[in-house]
Amino acid sequence: MIRSRPPLAAPEPDAPAIELREVTKQYPGSPPVTALDRVSVRISRGEMVAVSGPSGSGKSTMLHVMGTLDNPTSGSVLIEGVDTSVLDDNRLAAIRGRRVGFVFQRFFLLAGVPVIDNVANGLLYAGVARSERREAAEAVLERVGLAARMWHRPEQLSGGETQRVAVARALVHDPAFVLADEPTGNLDSAASQSLMDLFASLHKEGRTIIVITHNDQIASELPRRLQVLDGRLEQDTGAPVP
Repeated sequence: MIRSRPPLAAPEPDAPAIELREVTKQYPGSPPVTALDRVSVRISRGEMVAVSGPSGSGKSTMLHVMGTLDNPTSGSVLIEGVDTSVLDDNRLAAIRGRRVGFVFQRFFLLAGVPVIDNVANGLLYAGVARSERREAAEAVLERVGLAARMWHRPEQLSGGETQRVAVARALVHDPAFVLADEPTGNLDSAASQSLMDLFASLHKEGRTIIVITHNDQIASELPRRLQVLDGRLEQDTGAPVP
């Protein structure tokens, strides 16, 4: 049975993948804690961007705001030209489920469940039939080099393979952009390099990739770097792609 889905506002064809306009995020306290302070940035479709900074700099808060996991205290977040501040919870969930791909450091895969179904679960709330979900999962697992492991369970995989499963799940619904939160944090150097090579190949195909990292070496190797400190955007090494 196919579930009914809330309609999405139509994306603007020439709009950036994501745009923050004077975004501030404060958490309650006395005084309030300002995690983001009037941040404005545009990330065009097809860019590959690092968001870097030390612990507590605000980069994880930026990820949550970009991905609509958290609402800004003030300012606007636009995804493909759609202002998310005017959307209700159902439509925000639809945006996350169909236009944003998340890769988390801790993977969040279901133990005991075959890899193919962990990836297919990325389409669970998109109104796609089970057989079609598995077809899409199989295709994207082949793309990330795990076609031979799709019937294995997560606990049977290496750390690098597990992270690739998480990438496949993020890609299965063909999102507007992928947000990767410290994706190499739990990997050794070889697995980290392999994962970043995968992101680079996805970027060459036209994917929009945003990597949140505290690793200066990784950040310096990406085409564009946003340096965050004390909630402010301190440096932007490149202008958006036209």
